[in-house]
Amino acid sequence: MPMIREVHREDIPACVNLIKQSFMTVADELGFTEENAPRFTAFAINEERLLWQFDNENRPMYVYEDAGVLCGYYSLFMQENNECELNNLAVLPEYRHKGIGKELLEHSYSTARDNGCKLMNIGIVEENKKLRKWYEDNEAVHLGTHKFDFSLLHADT
Repeated sequence: MPMIREVHREDIPACVNLIKQSFMTVADELGFTEENAPRFTAFAINEERLLWQFDNENRPMYVYEDAGVLCGYYSLFMQENNECELNNLAVLPEYRHKGIGKELLEHSYSTARDNGCKLMNIGIVEENKKLRKWYEDNEAVHLGTHKFDFSLLHADT
């Protein structure tokens, strides 16, 4: 029976693969490569980063599991002023268009509220018009655009 559940530490490698595969479709569609956009999620996510978020930031992290396959993921980064940020909402390509993303998004809204979050920030690649429409169709409101250079080589904090 498909279900959304909390991520366990031993799930982290599978979560990294799930996120990479999911974001790679966007990279391919928009022409992002590891050379021209090394900081884009498909290339920048790794076990060390997810373990840091799990162990040190204590982020709420959830997976959608179907018949033993982790096919969906999201995490929440709790911020100041009762705000949070939705991170890495992802569904494996072969599991898309089955309502899993919508279930995860609705679950994230509920989890955010349960954690005292009054405003959820969601960042997407602006050029991904299909994804922006999907979020707007699911209660998100576009409040502005920030330009990020995925090619910058900074140390992440």
